Amino acid sequence: MKRLAGLALLGLAASASAQDRPVPYWASIQSGEAMMRTGPARTYPGIWLYKRRDLPIRVLKLHENWRLIEDSEGTRGWMLRTMLSDTRTAIVRGSAPRPVHTKADEGSRVRYLAQPGVVGRIDDCSEGWCHIKIGNREGHIKVADLWGVEPGETVED
Repeated sequence: MKRLAGLALLGLAASASAQDRPVPYWASIQSGEAMMRTGPARTYPGIWLYKRRDLPIRVLKLHENWRLIEDSEGTRGWMLRTMLSDTRTAIVRGSAPRPVHTKADEGSRVRYLAQPGVVGRIDDCSEGWCHIKIGNREGHIKVADLWGVEPGETVED
């Protein structure tokens, strides 16, 4: 029993400590329901209830256990850090489907088209491309087609 409690505490500590780094940085919503508030406490009114796990967010400011975040629509508010994950995700942007290639190369075969608004997990981003996993599909997509990674940013697995 002690061992399980220790492992649970270790997991919480790893998640929490990973959220204490210089801002701004990218994170994602860890929970299936996460409330954004007008200020850094539960006494502040909720302004948005997110019901989408893995949604990418940008952390702009730290205040104790709270993070000032911004979503892909530009909405800003405060969220408990326990609602956030270091898992890198991105949302496909634009008004038309975006090609996901077999390789990080414009000339490679298009594996499938990703619809705008779809969220995927990203890793191995460099030179304008990211490896993305959307459900059980994966491939390479241009950074310019994503919100959740900076142009020129390198993301390593």
